[in-house]
Amino acid sequence: MKRYSAFAIAKEALRDHTGWDRAWRRATPKKRYDVVIVGAGGHGLATAYYLGKNFGITNVAVLEKGWLGGGNTGRNTTIIRSNYLQDPSAAIYEKSRSLYETMSQDLNYNVMFSPRGVMMLAQTEHEVRGFKRTAHANALQGVVTEFISPARVKQLVPIMNIDGPRYPVLGALWQARAGTARHDAVAWGYARACSDMGMDIIQKCEVTGVQSDGGRVTGVSTTQGNIACDKLGMVVAGHSGALADMAGFRLPIESVALQALVSEPIKPCMDVVVMANTVHGYLSQSDKGEMVIGGGTDGFNSYTQRGSFHHIEETVRALIETFPMISRLKMLRQWGGIVDITGDRSPILSKTPLGGCFINCGWGTGGFKAIPGSGWAMAELMARGRSPLTDAFGLNRFREGRFVDESVAAGVAH
Repeated sequence: MKRYSAFAIAKEALRDHTGWDRAWRRATPKKRYDVVIVGAGGHGLATAYYLGKNFGITNVAVLEKGWLGGGNTGRNTTIIRSNYLQDPSAAIYEKSRSLYETMSQDLNYNVMFSPRGVMMLAQTEHEVRGFKRTAHANALQGVVTEFISPARVKQLVPIMNIDGPRYPVLGALWQARAGTARHDAVAWGYARACSDMGMDIIQKCEVTGVQSDGGRVTGVSTTQGNIACDKLGMVVAGHSGALADMAGFRLPIESVALQALVSEPIKPCMDVVVMANTVHGYLSQSDKGEMVIGGGTDGFNSYTQRGSFHHIEETVRALIETFPMISRLKMLRQWGGIVDITGDRSPILSKTPLGGCFINCGWGTGGFKAIPGSGWAMAELMARGRSPLTDAFGLNRFREGRFVDESVAAGVAH
């Protein structure tokens, strides 16, 4: 793999950029692999990458029924933070945030990580108490975050109206080292690194069945033929339930659409990420000047990857009181992703009832921020059979009543 650098760019400029290689190889499936990962999104590619980097397992195939990064990885609002309430959540999200900080160097690919800071507004007395509780928990967990005053909020985001008649800003939970990254670049960077290690990334290869013998996985059936494997990783977000059904077990998740939109580009006016959980909207400005706006999930189960006008209207209407300037902007585009939500609003990283089969799902609306930490933990679980980062997120917690309730940390229902 050609190393990207300023010298390489200058060298290629002298020969009309004719010497660049493909970022990753076009591969056709082999008959057998040590590990098959289903899902070439951020989580699946990160799992494959850390299997190779940390454990030397490179006879790996990553299967994708569509195109690489075409699912939730490219359909989110790119927020990265780790100030969660529960200890297991804070551990895996902080691991992820720390890996994002060095990801561009590790992958030799610019993922445009921007530690611009994320603030979660407290607009009710209940939220003030909840966020102060989270700040104290984060201090014990080693996660650097703080509760800041309304004056500090206004200083950080001058365009904000903190004196709204219904939802005045009473403070905010502020994580200065949180931020954003370019979502598709994360997938591309991992794919490039996996391909360089000799792994096969196979697009337009839909899994149609899971093969097993004696209670243990032996391979998968796909639209490109049967592929044998010793271990299988299911990392397909909203379609996890459908894939688990092929393997003969059920998951306690539901799949719903989550929508977002961007405005027309404008001059820089906000250099942090703001989440307003009382009205359920969040806002940031992209490098191109677009205001990136997200809201809550649809109120019904769906596999639809598109937006709906009524939900966009609700989200924008809720934000206008705090950000009056967005009422004058035009919407440029909108989209939807399929998120998988568990009963306790925490992910599942676990072994399954089928031997040699592992599942990574249930990230709900927080999947992008968890990509590197999730991949790190999932790779360790698949290679060693256990990871300290996944211990609390096993499937058996639902049978045993060991819930990791993160709806409190988010301040919303998911």
